[in-house]
Amino acid sequence: MPKGLRRYYGSGDLHFITCSCCQRKPWLHTDERRDLFLNILEEVRKEHRFVVLGYVVMPEHFHLLMSEPQVGTPSTAMQSVKQRFAQRVVPRRRQRRPAGTRSLPKNSKERATRRDSRPFS
Repeated sequence: MPKGLRRYYGSGDLHFITCSCCQRKPWLHTDERRDLFLNILEEVRKEHRFVVLGYVVMPEHFHLLMSEPQVGTPSTAMQSVKQRFAQRVVPRRRQRRPAGTRSLPKNSKERATRRDSRPFS
């Protein structure tokens, strides 16, 4: 994300959003994944109460033209879409750990592996 980026919300403008999958991997390449993404987008649209004027879903990214949400901001709405999609698509490899403990990557290769398993950057 560029430093010093300013976002202007609250004036009722339309927002054009482009989001790429992490490392431009084709996380949206099948009909099932595309439909899952669109179902999640619809769930979030209802919760945040915004209008989708248009969208394009491609294998490794999407474009979205949306109104300003009545609940939250475009950023929080997109965060919800991306998190829900990732939670349903990315395989769970984590083991249950005792409360209060956390697993940290041991080396740069492990950090890179964890980063590669995210659908959106």
